[in-house]
Amino acid sequence: MRLQWLSRGKSLPVIALALVVGAIACPGVQAQTFKVLHSFTPGTDGANPLAGLAIDSAGNLYGTTTSGGNFGNGTVFKLTTSGKETILHSFAGGTDGSNPEAGLLLIGGNLYGATTQGGSGGRGTVFQVTTAGKETVLHLFTSQAQGAQPQGRLAADAAGNLYGTTSAGGKAGKGVVFKLTRPATTAGVWSEQVLYNFSAGAGGANPVAGVAFDKAGNLYGTTSAGGTGYGTVFQLTPSTSGWTEKVLHSFAMQSDGGVPYGGLVVDSLGNLYGAATDGGGGGSAGGGTVFELTPSSLGWSFKVLYQLPGWGISGSFRNLLLISGKIYATTHCDGSHNAGTVFELTPAGSTWKYTSLHVFTGGNDGLFSFSNLVMDAQGNLYGTTQEGGAHGDGVVFKITPLGP
Repeated sequence: MRLQWLSRGKSLPVIALALVVGAIACPGVQAQTFKVLHSFTPGTDGANPLAGLAIDSAGNLYGTTTSGGNFGNGTVFKLTTSGKETILHSFAGGTDGSNPEAGLLLIGGNLYGATTQGGSGGRGTVFQVTTAGKETVLHLFTSQAQGAQPQGRLAADAAGNLYGTTSAGGKAGKGVVFKLTRPATTAGVWSEQVLYNFSAGAGGANPVAGVAFDKAGNLYGTTSAGGTGYGTVFQLTPSTSGWTEKVLHSFAMQSDGGVPYGGLVVDSLGNLYGAATDGGGGGSAGGGTVFELTPSSLGWSFKVLYQLPGWGISGSFRNLLLISGKIYATTHCDGSHNAGTVFELTPAGSTWKYTSLHVFTGGNDGLFSFSNLVMDAQGNLYGTTQEGGAHGDGVVFKITPLGP
């Protein structure tokens, strides 16, 4: 399955959505400063970032664009805190891949990511780019059985092996969870193992986000379809005989929401946090949900933390940022300009307080954020928008909260 984001005069290769939006009032606006660090320009600069960013200890930002660059197939870029951009790699569209939609995983001086297109038969690739700009293709998805069209960010274990999902391919054509084993030497070859094949049934289908580990080595993720029809939260548990899947929640498109495109965050206690992009209630509360899954000896309990305002698919599309008990995220097309928002959720007794950090206008400040957020040591937030900006090709933005 491929997704087509509904945008203003542009279409990019992702998942097909129908958007029904209205003017939404945003509660609790907090004093803050918003700054565009970089507006992407047509041509070699790169354009239309769908993923968010990775950040190093010096505050340098790293990301991908789905188009633009030397060949029009997307880029990997570096951006300093002063806004100076360096293109680390331009995808040529052949075996090195094209149109990266996944965010980057930064380990040491290496960036790991995936392209949704290109490679062998257009099924996508997994790549490594050093912070100095040297790209190496680690894996080509050469057959449908291996999976196809990875869209989520990768995860790594302590040994440096990589784990991810594909939104298509596999035995049933509904996506897989895969592992890439790091070779013993730098001259060795990474080998792929399919850990789980999704089907159209109760086990879920078409994962868009990546996976996350808990302390015990279990993997957790979401599917955008399957279950009772609106996606699932799943757990994969390793054993000597392979990996076993357990569905922790099937979305019903009721108060729980539905169609989770974002992945999960695991806290130190093993609780899971995620977001559904649709549903969650009627009227002005149908723009998705933010939820928590808590483990106990009796199983897993699902709880909606907040129902996001909006109509139709407008909620959070990427992993939430969980820091010091607070949740930060972006939305796609809600807000008073139908152009997206950045928000914060703070625990307040048995409820969560919503604070709007920025409402996009769709102009120079950006339009349609599918981004995750990252935070630097000073508490500044960074993300991207797919469109908008000075040239209409997206921006990298910075938000400095000023209030308590």
